[in-house]
Amino acid sequence: MSDHPPEVMVNGRAYRWPAAPTVVICLDGSEPGYIETAIDKGLAPHLARLMREGANFAALSVIPSFTNPNNLSIVTGRPPAVHGVAGNYFLDPATGEEVMMNDARFLRADTIMKGFADAGARVAVVTAKDKLRALLGKGLDFSTGRAIAFSAEKADQATRAANGLDGALAFVGQPLPAIYSAALSEFAFAAGVKLLASFRPDIMYLSTTDYVQHKAAPGSTAADAFYAMVDRYVGALDGAGAVVVLTADHGMNDKHLADGSPDVLYLQDVVDKLVAPGAARVILPITDPYVAHHGALGSFATLYLPPGADRAAIVAALAAQPGVEAAMEREEACARFELPPDRVGDIVVLSGRHKVLGTTAARHDLSGLAEPLRSHGGLWEQRVPMIVNRRLAGPTLEPLRNFDAFDVALNRIAR
Repeated sequence: MSDHPPEVMVNGRAYRWPAAPTVVICLDGSEPGYIETAIDKGLAPHLARLMREGANFAALSVIPSFTNPNNLSIVTGRPPAVHGVAGNYFLDPATGEEVMMNDARFLRADTIMKGFADAGARVAVVTAKDKLRALLGKGLDFSTGRAIAFSAEKADQATRAANGLDGALAFVGQPLPAIYSAALSEFAFAAGVKLLASFRPDIMYLSTTDYVQHKAAPGSTAADAFYAMVDRYVGALDGAGAVVVLTADHGMNDKHLADGSPDVLYLQDVVDKLVAPGAARVILPITDPYVAHHGALGSFATLYLPPGADRAAIVAALAAQPGVEAAMEREEACARFELPPDRVGDIVVLSGRHKVLGTTAARHDLSGLAEPLRSHGGLWEQRVPMIVNRRLAGPTLEPLRNFDAFDVALNRIAR
């Protein structure tokens, strides 16, 4: 008789107990063109085979198409309206201060990993950047020996008490990678392969970094090398017998002018002319501790207005700005994008495919942009891949979201 339940309920969704080790990969910043181009060049034979013999879909990410809200949606199986993480950065209404949304206290829902760990499963989480580790590992009890969660960025600091294992660098067998490097993602993949072989998790989540995608377009030398590396590790996970689902948190687009300079609409300058200077606050949820490769410039912004401001008139004025894809009041934005109203400003603005939004030029340090800007956050970066190394039990008619990844991995594959 089985010593585990047939299914686990998490955030109102039922997930079948895994029949084999199940790995969900969030390949940060992976516009589908990266994978398609690598396959066309013969650089990704494993991914080509998975797409041919398994299942392959175009899925939609959460809006804003940023890292934190999408990773948390994938691991909770729900949109930000449920889990509460609506960006990497927000205005905390309790304090009136702008803060990073990295602390686990901001997460309002349990993760699928916690649900399975509580039911007796072995679970593992490896992230490239440490900013996600506390959120993704929230609620895991490392004292049981059944849970591991650590980041490539701080693998040298991993302990059994805080992360579920000691000596992560020796375990993975690679040196500590630089934060701004493709090696950070490779470390996460290498850790996943080692964990699958030794720890043998029932559920594992791997999350990479979009350092390469911010700098290099599909088909470039750097992108091709990166996706060839990804292909080798995906092949290793597949070859070890795991169920593998690969998706992404967002896509990526060029956001620059012909001369290579960023194509920016500085919203604080615009709104200062519509209300009293400094009376409104522009928040850019792309902001995180690692802004060198994007300068905190993305395609989604939220504005906090002073009391009595004419929201409708300001929305109309913003919508008329060149490069603005959409502008709307909080209520419409939260209903359309399934966002938590208490973590969104009075107005939401999204820019077009090749435009980014800033506050004022003086507030953005662009010295780290060695290449023409590529970024994300808006509707044009919502399309992401979903690749499964198994055939599905039946047709999938509804549009898939990236946060359906665990549902696909556990409930929809043929057994």
